[in-house]
Amino acid sequence: MGKRVAVVLAGCGVFDGSEIHEASAALVHLSRGGAEVKIFAPNIEQRDVVNHLKGSPAEEKRNVLVESARLARGNIQDLAELKASEFDAVIFPGGFGVAKNLCSWAVDGKDCTVNEHVNSTLQAFHSAKKPIGLCCISPVLAAKVFPGCEVTVGQDKNVDGRFPDAETASAIAELGCKHVCKNVNESHVDKGNKIVTTCAFMCKAPLHEIFDGIGTMVQEVLKLA
Repeated sequence: MGKRVAVVLAGCGVFDGSEIHEASAALVHLSRGGAEVKIFAPNIEQRDVVNHLKGSPAEEKRNVLVESARLARGNIQDLAELKASEFDAVIFPGGFGVAKNLCSWAVDGKDCTVNEHVNSTLQAFHSAKKPIGLCCISPVLAAKVFPGCEVTVGQDKNVDGRFPDAETASAIAELGCKHVCKNVNESHVDKGNKIVTTCAFMCKAPLHEIFDGIGTMVQEVLKLA
């Protein structure tokens, strides 16, 4: 029997939800790894809605669960219904929706608050010593919830202009966590906490390199599960 993995989404679209390529990459690699996947998202209103063509705010309201259902092809459940006891691991793709909807990092940085169901999900898997996979900006969730953990969001300097959000590494360190510099095609495993992270679109890289990096994260999560 394959490992049972929960995937938690934050909407649909990089600027106000889950990053679509990251979510798809995680699901493809999980499928290739023989995992049994169920998808979840919180049933809450999005912090904002962004017109992805113009890159500007849209005057409308959208629901995170309803928007995430687009990525899940309709097969999705409210995050409040997720029971860690029914899964071997959990994975959080990235996207601004993580920093806007799953927590308030986009507004408050390291002083952010984490959505109650996201927090309880992370705590439940961690307490059960089950692996947690995070990519792109989502490692900040672990940094906020588990002081002292080790994560990567890529590099801590804007190397060759490829890591424009490198200051995130400093904010993670200020939370008392260890940031480990990794390339886009690599992941970092915090063996003590069973937290696996990769930078994905925190790096300006070709899509196939981001896909491969997410693949290493998924593989490590499945090994730990």
